[in-house]
Amino acid sequence: MTPTVLFIPGIAEFAVYNAVAETMKTLPVIVRTLDIGGDKPLPYIKLKPELNPFLGERGIRLCLNRPELFREQLRAILRAAPAGNLRIMFPMVSDISELRQARALIEELRSELGTPPVQIGIMVEVPSAALMADIFAPEIDFFSIGTNDLTQYTLAMDRGNSALASKHDGLHPAVLRLIAFTIESAHKHGKRADICGELGSDSAAVPILLGLGMDELSVSIPSVPTVKAQVRSLKISDWQSVAREALNCSTAQEVRELVKKNIL
Repeated sequence: MTPTVLFIPGIAEFAVYNAVAETMKTLPVIVRTLDIGGDKPLPYIKLKPELNPFLGERGIRLCLNRPELFREQLRAILRAAPAGNLRIMFPMVSDISELRQARALIEELRSELGTPPVQIGIMVEVPSAALMADIFAPEIDFFSIGTNDLTQYTLAMDRGNSALASKHDGLHPAVLRLIAFTIESAHKHGKRADICGELGSDSAAVPILLGLGMDELSVSIPSVPTVKAQVRSLKISDWQSVAREALNCSTAQEVRELVKKNIL
């Protein structure tokens, strides 16, 4: 599991990133750029009230709308990157033009600072990014599939709504098809597809994700020993056909029953 560092405001940014890079040495560390909006507010950044903040100014949209704030973080990451193996990841990308604008800004800052290239990836959290993964893949180094938001936007269900909790399931075949296409597109272009979100800690989802070809799972700290033990017990070749079968299921419950049947 590659560690992810979130946005740290103020002049201490470079010092924090540099300390992380030096500590981790050659091990990769992904720095996710400022990811607020929706259910992620920050007290020191004032956002206009929105009728539907989950569909509003959040993630990469906010960063591109506030270029000086964006530049501050990117400059700090690029300055710290040579001390270790930092990578940059953009959240909530929904259109290739957003990625291209962000990359252009990175290249401008790299020229200004004289720093080496860094790997760049995007979060796949909205259906448009997943459906256009074959277009994104040649222009990035890795995908990180954010299953919490991807499930929310695919099923049109607020993941914070307790009344919908039983239906908000990342093993829904519609979500799995988007995940599968993202992985396929990444591998076709020699890129990596990782997963981020609660689904990576779901014991029923782990064999399906590995069977689909997922390269890396991001899991909650308490779940690490359990998931590691489960992964060691699985033979991926045995789950490839099961994973493809899961894509043709009708419901998330059918997928869970399929996994249960093949584990027993």
